[in-house]
Amino acid sequence: MKILGTGSALPKKVVSNDDLAQVMDTSDEWIRTRTGIERRHIAVEETTTSLAVEACKKALEQSKVSIDELDLIVAATVSSDYIYPTLSCEIQAAIGAKNATAFDISAGCSGFLFALATADAYLRTGRYKNALILGAETLSKMMDWSDRSTCVLFGDGAGAAVVSAEGNQLLGMVQGSDGARGTVLKCKNRPVHNLYKQEAGQSLAYSYTEMDGSAVYKFAVRTVPNAIANVLEQAKVPVADVKYFLLHQANLRIIEAVAKRMNQPLEKFPTILEECGNISAASVPSLLDQIHREGKLSKGDKIVMAGFGAGLTWGACVLEW
Repeated sequence: MKILGTGSALPKKVVSNDDLAQVMDTSDEWIRTRTGIERRHIAVEETTTSLAVEACKKALEQSKVSIDELDLIVAATVSSDYIYPTLSCEIQAAIGAKNATAFDISAGCSGFLFALATADAYLRTGRYKNALILGAETLSKMMDWSDRSTCVLFGDGAGAAVVSAEGNQLLGMVQGSDGARGTVLKCKNRPVHNLYKQEAGQSLAYSYTEMDGSAVYKFAVRTVPNAIANVLEQAKVPVADVKYFLLHQANLRIIEAVAKRMNQPLEKFPTILEECGNISAASVPSLLDQIHREGKLSKGDKIVMAGFGAGLTWGACVLEW
């Protein structure tokens, strides 16, 4: 597998911590000191699909892969515009990728890593040659905006990559899940409501995101260093040889704790959460796109990407650029 191009997209509307302080009991100091987040982008005119399409077009343009050569689309999301059709099929229609097979996966904030692993497995079989993988979210529509402990953390955005079967960038991949603890981060779907079950007062509306922040923090700071250690061992790459660790952008305190546990300088852990907040499956590919477009990656550089989140799920990989 080889990454040929990357792309990302954010909504135009920027909402600062001070903006939120005007409408809820919070402050810039409260949010910044606890999370490292300064701003987030919130969809107004945009949708999950429109953001995803923008990111995908940028990745395709950079990759030089033609639409007709694209034969697989894997979209990671928990906030698609429709239950069906899938986000991936909406993207396929929008970009005219008539030769591609398209499907979605749901792995929360680990979604892009799961999409990468899925595409790699397909490419290794020889069934497909060029894949478009992405994470895209409009989490703002899933937030209770009166719950300051949760809504201030999240934003909207999309990130994408075009990968080819020609290459050997992926040196190692680990994935895992712990469904027994999954309800520490949840959002309920529509309840059962039909001819045979109609409870009085039952709402058909979707619920909002609920999170036990302390439990998620403890999960992340334990699981992520272990996953990275495992994948580095699998790839036979010393931790000192890694140029960058691209972690899911959930909370700066989590990233700092991971860096400390791994005894690595914080400079190796670039961030975009100050600008974006937590954009779930979109965070890792968006961060990859930023450092790629800034020219910070050179041939032979080794990078680690790691995601963790709802499920609970996690994934980590080692790439040689």
